[in-house]
Amino acid sequence: MSQAFNMTNYEKEYNDFKWNISEYFNFASDVIDKWAKDPEKLAMLWVDDDGNKQEKTFLDFSISSKKLANVLTASGVKRDDLVIVMLGRDIEWWEIFSACIRMGALISPGTTQLTSKDIEYRIKTAEAVCFITDNANASKFEEIEKNCPTIKSKIIIGEKRDGWIGYNKEMEKASEVFETAKTKATDKSIVYFTSGTTGFPKMVLHSHSYGFAHTTTGKYWLDLKPEDLHWNVSDTGWAKAAWSSYFGPWNMGAALFTHCTDRFDPVKTLELLQEFPVTTMCGAPTIYRMLVLQDLSKFNFPSLRHCVGAGEPLNPEVIEIWKKATNTIIRDGYGQTETVLLCGNFPCIEARFGSMGKPSPGIDLNIIDNDQNIVPVNTEGDIAINIDSERPLGLFQEYWKEPEKTASTEKNGWYLTGDRAYKDEDGYFWFVSRSDDLILSSGYRIGPFEVESALIEHDAVAESAVVSSPDEKRGEIVKAFIVLVDGFDPSDKLKKEIQDHVKKVTAPYKYPRKIDFVKILPKTVSGKIRRIELREAEWKK
Repeated sequence: MSQAFNMTNYEKEYNDFKWNISEYFNFASDVIDKWAKDPEKLAMLWVDDDGNKQEKTFLDFSISSKKLANVLTASGVKRDDLVIVMLGRDIEWWEIFSACIRMGALISPGTTQLTSKDIEYRIKTAEAVCFITDNANASKFEEIEKNCPTIKSKIIIGEKRDGWIGYNKEMEKASEVFETAKTKATDKSIVYFTSGTTGFPKMVLHSHSYGFAHTTTGKYWLDLKPEDLHWNVSDTGWAKAAWSSYFGPWNMGAALFTHCTDRFDPVKTLELLQEFPVTTMCGAPTIYRMLVLQDLSKFNFPSLRHCVGAGEPLNPEVIEIWKKATNTIIRDGYGQTETVLLCGNFPCIEARFGSMGKPSPGIDLNIIDNDQNIVPVNTEGDIAINIDSERPLGLFQEYWKEPEKTASTEKNGWYLTGDRAYKDEDGYFWFVSRSDDLILSSGYRIGPFEVESALIEHDAVAESAVVSSPDEKRGEIVKAFIVLVDGFDPSDKLKKEIQDHVKKVTAPYKYPRKIDFVKILPKTVSGKIRRIELREAEWKK
């Protein structure tokens, strides 16, 4: 299962691939328990900022998830009930995720950055019956507890707290015997809340087959084998954790490297990469942008062999710097909260910097026009998945309880991702923008990523976000919000220098006619830049 396919076999692998899943599937019993047959098989190497370290085997997680399933059952959680977990990179997060899957309860992870209002919305919308968190976040729930009548139990890890069920105490006395629920692959399993361009977050509902479908993520893109130690520099509160901190690696029997911290420190990250035998790494583009701003010559990475990036396209300039320092290529991958990996620069194919790569096995991906016809090569259109003959595994079941929003994503046998791209003559996909991020200026269609890629190549630019700005003459023009590298100061002279740079790097009509220097850019909890926030503020002026 872990044997990587050869470069010459991509087309054959893609064409011959078949989803092979039985009617019944449960990740806890079919994957975790399978690897647990080897009692020494490492599942996680966990470290924190104080130098503490723990090693956990698959057997450890098999036992702890059974014990916790008994604890949850005793606290009133039943099959098909929904549990919300709000934790950082604590070992308990993996135990909770596994226990819910094992008992057939629904699990909904949330980032620790959620506010009381966010928590209340999620509990009410999902009708959650159980809430699990730590002392640092318990007060957020207590502020709105009276407004959440569906909650039957609240569980806290770490120190005791009045009115809460103590996780550690209950786990100590819980039985290790639990009969795993016989779940169908199509049964409900995971709910992710995902923000859209308008309105409140939607509930993305995945079935148990979602965990199985991430075999392609772990095998083809992450390139994992049972002997690997994989680090996903990601928060537990978004779907990337399912991709790269849970299903993908554990499907392949790889161990997770988990750094428990409440902040991202690029220097600390590089030190850990140097200290521990991490072989593969996944991070959001923001992470890599911050890492390449450090003096990488001070570090060496003896074990690192493979890196991937996800969340939004990664600038070619960053990939080049990282390659020179680590001798590894950051291979972009593309997917959504609603899907598994759809497209990637797999190790078996030539990586083309700035490209999304080629479609994943099992995914019939294409570029279509407004009439849902496949467009010619090098023609921009909507990224879509063919669901006419068969709905691929890993594609979400629905926006839970919102059938109209679900229906809006499907047209004439296609699932529309909401992103725009083009496909070249060699079958590589090239991201243009979100459908609603396109800038139309004097008849030109300008994708913000192209401008951001040009900006990042300037020595003064640490990070940028490009949006449309109203203009009386051109309708709208390109505006850039720029975070400067330390040592550079905002000035009109620097603005002009950056504008001239962009004109040289890309088509002159794409250069930002307006530039604002800012300290930080607004981002989602998963690290994606919120262009919509900047754009809306710009158009309200």
